[in-house]
Amino acid sequence: MISPRMPLFALLTLASLLAGCSGGSEAPAAPAPAAPASPAKPALAVVTVQPETRDMERRLTANGSVAAWQEASLGTEASGLRLVDIKVNVGARVKKGEVLAEFATDMPLAEQAQARASLAEADATLLEARANATRARSADAAIALSAQQIQQYLTIEAAAEARKLAAKASLNAADLRLRHTRVLASDDGVISFRAAAATVGAVVPQGQELFRLIRQSRLEWRAEVPAAQLGQVRPGQAVRLTAPGGAIVAGKVRTVAPTVDAQTRNALVYVDVPASAGNGPEAPLKAGMFARGEFELARSRGLTVPRQAVALRDGFDYVFLLGADQRVTQTKVQVGYRDQDRVEILSGLKPDTRVVASGAGFLNDGDLVKVVEAGSAPAAK
Repeated sequence: MISPRMPLFALLTLASLLAGCSGGSEAPAAPAPAAPASPAKPALAVVTVQPETRDMERRLTANGSVAAWQEASLGTEASGLRLVDIKVNVGARVKKGEVLAEFATDMPLAEQAQARASLAEADATLLEARANATRARSADAAIALSAQQIQQYLTIEAAAEARKLAAKASLNAADLRLRHTRVLASDDGVISFRAAAATVGAVVPQGQELFRLIRQSRLEWRAEVPAAQLGQVRPGQAVRLTAPGGAIVAGKVRTVAPTVDAQTRNALVYVDVPASAGNGPEAPLKAGMFARGEFELARSRGLTVPRQAVALRDGFDYVFLLGADQRVTQTKVQVGYRDQDRVEILSGLKPDTRVVASGAGFLNDGDLVKVVEAGSAPAAK
């Protein structure tokens, strides 16, 4: 038992001893575990190139339809005649003057014979009238005939001459009607359309279209060019057409339409294509096809990089430059003309820099890369 009279010093000493014993019975606190270090981001294998100065062909791309250069409508000018023969069909290649169809000739032949008989009769009548008029004009007739009789003979002669002219005109009409029993090709070309009325046994009205002919087998490409770019197109410019099947066809600008469509703000540019491009079943172009083409505008020399080296982000174009520490720097550039393989760089890039040639879309500014030889870099997935 502690006495209330124990000195203060002794009490303090006892409290210190008790505190020391209590602290020694507890284990020391364990240190907090260290956070694991994040693994380093692996380097992306890339191929680098140096910008090259090249000649770039400036092209204007447009779409349009393939159509016939000119089409001729072929039909009958006779009426009430029966078709007896159809000699061609769609796709047939014909020469100028070739017979395409024939009508029955029995009625025109009969009309022709009748017209010839009328002409012969008019000739005989005129022969008699001229003889009478000649006698009436003689000096003896002036004594034997009255002035009225002389005038009558002269009038009969004039009427006979008129009847002969009418008979001759009727014969010409009969000959023409006979010629109209044959439908002829107006030019060299290919038959592109045959009407339902072009059937053996049909009686077609005058002016009925029977066939349609692509003159000279020539096609044209009607490109739709925006009005803002129309000033770059000139007659004679070379055009490179890509057919739906992938074939390449060379063309040339013939003319530019004088008006612009008020709805689309596009103008038609007419491009001639070789006749061989539309001839035969294996021809790459057919009338009615939709085709894409490029107008060759001009050539210019400039700094270029591969198309895959340019990345489009937020509406701007960027390339990635390789630094000495094997890290890339995203650099904004201004691009010009693009062709199938290269892009023209107008500003933002120096000729002596190294540019990531492909996979720019997978890189970010400051990424670590590993430069490999062309063909060794893994394909981007």
